Amino acid sequence: MKASVIMSTYNAEAWLQKVLWGFSVQTEQDFEIIIADDGSGPKTAELIARMRNELKMPVKHVWHPDNGFQKCMILNRAILAAETDYLIFTDGDCIPRADFVATHLKFRKPKHFLSGGYFKLPMITSETIAKEDIIAQRCFDVHWLQQNGLKSVKKMKLSAKGFLATLLNAVTPTKATWNGHNASCWKEELLAINGFNHEMQYGGEDRELGERLVNNGLKPVQIRYSAICVHLDHARGYVSDAVWKKNNEIREYTQKHKVVKTPTGIAQL
Repeated sequence: MKASVIMSTYNAEAWLQKVLWGFSVQTEQDFEIIIADDGSGPKTAELIARMRNELKMPVKHVWHPDNGFQKCMILNRAILAAETDYLIFTDGDCIPRADFVATHLKFRKPKHFLSGGYFKLPMITSETIAKEDIIAQRCFDVHWLQQNGLKSVKKMKLSAKGFLATLLNAVTPTKATWNGHNASCWKEELLAINGFNHEMQYGGEDRELGERLVNNGLKPVQIRYSAICVHLDHARGYVSDAVWKKNNEIREYTQKHKVVKTPTGIAQL
């Protein structure tokens, strides 16, 4: 297999199913899917078992018991479960365009990581998207989205292709960072920095991993206009000011001291 797609999830079966439908129609089919499940109930396992019959590629379900927001830990377990040397990360609420995997493979190169973005959808549009809309790729058509609740007029992320996408990747003021919903690099590079930091919960935990990759000599590559996914809306009950403060302090330390390996990561599992 050419790659492992790692996606996080937590008790969001309806969204996860839509994301898996998105991966079922990828132009590149030679990859495995690893679902990093941060303690979901049995309905998620039941959905994954059903979806295995609809997907041509192998699907692994990596799970641990619910102990609050421990996404970093389950992602590290998923990294260890990966059978390929190239890992593509996304979330269980981001539907990939049909060329998503192919695009990550096209732009991969040693000592670099790829930084993609997402196109955020409102709840009404997120709920409207059905299987047939994903299979036919209508959910990436700006006009269809606008007919189904989208108010945003920022079209370039969905409509730019070819040379225009390449140009926009080059001139965008948005910094290329590790974005957990759309990023990739070689497995060996993640092992070299000890993976994600288990001390971090929601709020900048992905960026901190990217900062350590940079500290270890990797260069980020901007592909936000090439690797496309649409983000389904949802509540964020796990957001905490105290956690944000702690995470920011960890990131400041990582940046100031050029930290490469986190003291609490893959090696501590």
